Amino acid sequence: MKELDNNLIDFAKTLADVARHKIMQAFRNLSSVEFKEDGSPVTVADLEAEAEIRHLIERTYPEHAIYGEEYGHANNNSKWTWVIDPIDGTRSFITGQPTFGSLIALLYDQEPVLGIIEMPALKERWIGIINQPTTHNGKNCHTSDRSRIEEATIFATTIDMFTDAELRHFDQVSRAGRFRNFGSDCYAYGLLASGYADIVMESNLSIHDFLALAPIVNGAGGCISDWTGNPLTFSSGQQVLASASPALHAACLQIIGDG
Repeated sequence: MKELDNNLIDFAKTLADVARHKIMQAFRNLSSVEFKEDGSPVTVADLEAEAEIRHLIERTYPEHAIYGEEYGHANNNSKWTWVIDPIDGTRSFITGQPTFGSLIALLYDQEPVLGIIEMPALKERWIGIINQPTTHNGKNCHTSDRSRIEEATIFATTIDMFTDAELRHFDQVSRAGRFRNFGSDCYAYGLLASGYADIVMESNLSIHDFLALAPIVNGAGGCISDWTGNPLTFSSGQQVLASASPALHAACLQIIGDG
């Protein structure tokens, strides 16, 4: 695919607007929090935001498939698939921290061609589109020019996301860098796309957690893959590695492979 239709791009922005409006109505104004079978929290804002987004997609592009964190998969025979995470970082959201975000991805033949990181409380938005430069609040952005891992800042949401074996790999990568930072959820990938973070290394993720990130990181000059260097698709596993430059990415993959 060379270019994405402008109507799809504008529609994706509308979905991000809807997510921002719906979620900010409930931010620091929650009456209750429920918990799923896996122990993760979910709020009325998660459910209502995804429901409204799905309704808009079904009304505007009824032939498109939808995969959402809260309501699962619908119409999975289409070449086009919307992947939605209404609130990435629900724990941050329910504790009043502003670093939660909404993730919206559009896939063609199971590969992400558009991604949005919407940060409602911070009023920031990153948009990545295939074969276009990534933008942050409407202006082009770029990853840092760091190529030496010794100078790199490494981000992850929490060490609790790693198995014991994965944590050893993360420790090896983070010890090779300058320092590490925790707790940013999807915001870390936006910071990487704008040159403030250099490496994000995470695991125990679902496709709704990372498919929107791929066009954003790639369009900003960075690299993003699984821990073996394979591109992220609908069939990817739980591990994600994002780096500001090909040199940093290669260094991380080498450390992981040697570990």
